[in-house]
Amino acid sequence: MVHVTRLPRDPGPAGWNRLLPDPPPPTPLDGRTTSDWVIIGAGFAGLAAARRLSQLCPGDRITVLEAARVADGPAGRNSGFMIDVPHDLSSRNYSGASTADRLQIADNRHAIAFAAAMARDFGLSEEVFRQCGKINGAATARGTAHNASFARHLDALGEPSTWLDAGQMRAITGSDYYESGLFTPGCAMLQPAAFVRGVAYGMQSNRLVLHENSPVIRLYREGDWIAETPQGRVTAPRVILAVNGHLESFGHARGRLMHVFTYASMTRRLRQDDLRPLGGEATWGLTPADPMGTTVRRVSGTGGDRLVVRNRFTFNPSLAISEAELARAVRDHDRSFANRFPQLAGIEMEYRWGGRLCLSRNGVQVIAELEENLWSACCQQGLGTAKGTLAGMLAAEAATNTPSERLTRALAADRPARLPPAPIARLGARMRIAWDERRAGREL
Repeated sequence: MVHVTRLPRDPGPAGWNRLLPDPPPPTPLDGRTTSDWVIIGAGFAGLAAARRLSQLCPGDRITVLEAARVADGPAGRNSGFMIDVPHDLSSRNYSGASTADRLQIADNRHAIAFAAAMARDFGLSEEVFRQCGKINGAATARGTAHNASFARHLDALGEPSTWLDAGQMRAITGSDYYESGLFTPGCAMLQPAAFVRGVAYGMQSNRLVLHENSPVIRLYREGDWIAETPQGRVTAPRVILAVNGHLESFGHARGRLMHVFTYASMTRRLRQDDLRPLGGEATWGLTPADPMGTTVRRVSGTGGDRLVVRNRFTFNPSLAISEAELARAVRDHDRSFANRFPQLAGIEMEYRWGGRLCLSRNGVQVIAELEENLWSACCQQGLGTAKGTLAGMLAAEAATNTPSERLTRALAADRPARLPPAPIARLGARMRIAWDERRAGREL
């Protein structure tokens, strides 16, 4: 029997979720029930698993257990980029065109297509899911050189991209901060909270039930699996764990997962007096040329016109952060925002939050049968929208013996590499993060 002693703790309000109308009242699990499937976690992985199971086993009963409210956890805290061609492809110097890169792009696009189908099926608007591309922005000569190398690599792969000079970057973003940019067209941009809420509430039926505010505190087998929550329990022959880094809390992959927080701030609604000096386009998304740099989005629609900045990483094996870490991120966000948008001096940040990432040293996910009829869709490598969606799909396919070349590769992947002893891992990770952030320079 596994007693789950660590429950999710998410710092600050999930800003994307606060922009939306109040959700329907939750229905926590209460009493004893049975199901054909239990999915633990209602983020991108859990919802993709539920959707795929509903397609593969339309007559089965599926129960989804979510520890908090949908979109209040990591799924509603990411920056909303569903990226097809990530700029950390396996060829570190972007030379040549490797098979691994092509497979990664194909996998990401498979997940994006699945998400696009869910958006259509549940009537989500273009504001919630839009395949409009994104910019890799460079604020330094080093960043521009990185983008040029990335462009050559994409060309070798036969992938399209468009170079943007400083003037074009200013016309899009309203900022003089960027020297150049590289636009790639395949990325989908999400309002992440609206997406997961739309999917979670849209696919409920008499065969698929969602219980929010229902953290699993014990998971064990008595023939079938039994998942207990504070108020109830559900018995099912098959379980999919879609809990990302909390996989360790369920007794698996211990000492093999790296728990990292990243942080974001969102402005208040921008008024017309704010928008005139800003200029630029109403919606765009920018990832930094240096992975440790600052991600920026401008959004409009529900909640009004706003800017979002995300940067800073902290290594937190306890799956919790300190007030000092959040305060440091807040200071850095304000500095990064002021550097990019001096014409918006005095604009307040309305929401600030942190979000959990789970990484492995060797860059692999945990898509596997952990015990008999207990499957995992975890360790999303900081790309939770695409890799989480893919992991959930593949876990459902593995659990139903639905073969594919993609699933064969996932099941054959190495286990996450073991981490050094905790004190060494903590020191090494924090030194590496500090070094990488210093090296990022103006990209941060």
